[in-house]
Amino acid sequence: MKSKSQPAHLGLFATEEPVETSLRGRPLADRMRPRTLEEFVGQEELLAPGKPLRMQIERDELGSMLFWGPPGCGKTTLARIIARHTRCDFVPFSAVLSGIKEIKEVMAKAESARAYARRTIVFVDEMHRFNRAQQDAFLPHVEAGNILLIGATTENPSFEVIAPLLSRMKVYVLQPLSEEQIAGLLRRAIADTERGLGEEHVEASEKILGRIAILANGDARAAYNTLEALVLGTPPDEHGRRILSEERLEDVLQKKLLPYDKSGEEHYNLISALHKSVRNSDPDATLYWLARMLESGEDPLYIARRMVRMASEDIGLAEPGALAVTIAAKEAFDFIGPPEGNLALAQAAVYLSLAPKSNALYTGYGAVKQDLQKTIAEPVPLHLRNPVTNLMRNLGYGQGYQYAHNAKEKLTDMTCLPESLAGHVYYHPTDQGFEARLHQRLEEIRRIRKTSPGSQKK
Repeated sequence: MKSKSQPAHLGLFATEEPVETSLRGRPLADRMRPRTLEEFVGQEELLAPGKPLRMQIERDELGSMLFWGPPGCGKTTLARIIARHTRCDFVPFSAVLSGIKEIKEVMAKAESARAYARRTIVFVDEMHRFNRAQQDAFLPHVEAGNILLIGATTENPSFEVIAPLLSRMKVYVLQPLSEEQIAGLLRRAIADTERGLGEEHVEASEKILGRIAILANGDARAAYNTLEALVLGTPPDEHGRRILSEERLEDVLQKKLLPYDKSGEEHYNLISALHKSVRNSDPDATLYWLARMLESGEDPLYIARRMVRMASEDIGLAEPGALAVTIAAKEAFDFIGPPEGNLALAQAAVYLSLAPKSNALYTGYGAVKQDLQKTIAEPVPLHLRNPVTNLMRNLGYGQGYQYAHNAKEKLTDMTCLPESLAGHVYYHPTDQGFEARLHQRLEEIRRIRKTSPGSQKK
């Protein structure tokens, strides 16, 4: 018979220890692991009051599921909270250490427990590391309801989890924690005297906690590990206080902390320097400002978005491939993450800096916007409208339309702009890169139109 100090949710092979014993020697990240939904931080789109997953947990009406998200976002913690809340036996598996033999042993015990109306949650961390045969071993037990399978993965489950198993699991996408959320967790750890660092009399400025949060890049575990190392590496002063400093943080990280404020002036100064270096075709300065932003903790996807803008604003059709290169760099970063993904951004940035430059699209689009403000929005000319009904045809829709493919040169002298803007030129291609060919083609089009029979009649 279980004592009050030994809850029913313990794993099949677990034993409960007194809190003070079980906490001793464990890393801060493990000690501060949330135990309830109220303590859990982040994933509000899934766990806020009234959200479907929250309601399923509270009603104990769960099926097998898979948590997909980056490291340190709470996948394992959420699985443990579910097990505690639903009062199930909890069996953690590591896909790195477990094989088919261990899976079969646990499945047999879970099947026996079910006969006594006891449910078992089998939690598989790093599920993408299980091969097909190992994943197949879970399938009949999930189908039979012998276990509630909860998996966690940092990889796209569409590629890493076999289809029969994936079809029997609900996939929940977890997001990285925000800097504000991580900073809040660090404050909680500093104040907590039972599980955290409250007994260490830590004093930390908001700037220090903000820097740790930035460097954690959405990973709460990494933030806890940095804070713990910093506290242990900071000797107490004569009053017993451990006052955290940037200099000590640099020692812990083994890297220099660069001055940066993602929401302040330095953020805008650096992205301006990067953009202008690309525009000025300076690959060395481009690499410098890019690396300085990334190593200071800037959001890499913000930089990727800005480079997409550069590809259209400063390069445009002088090198049409620039847009594809920047999009590919963003996808590559999403696929492999930092720090390796930083090289994909560096590759795109240098490509942009060395590409031929043209702002013809940028200025042309701007000119159109100005005309839209200064002129009335004229109706579409009748000859450009599709006569999809007899009434529309009788009203003149489509009359006078010239089908370019019927013309010898595949173009006509038909006017396509509104009447008040006829003859306006918005796009002025340069002689740079591929746009030089476009310039030649545009001159050829204008020459053909001038010599076409329709233009001579005019």
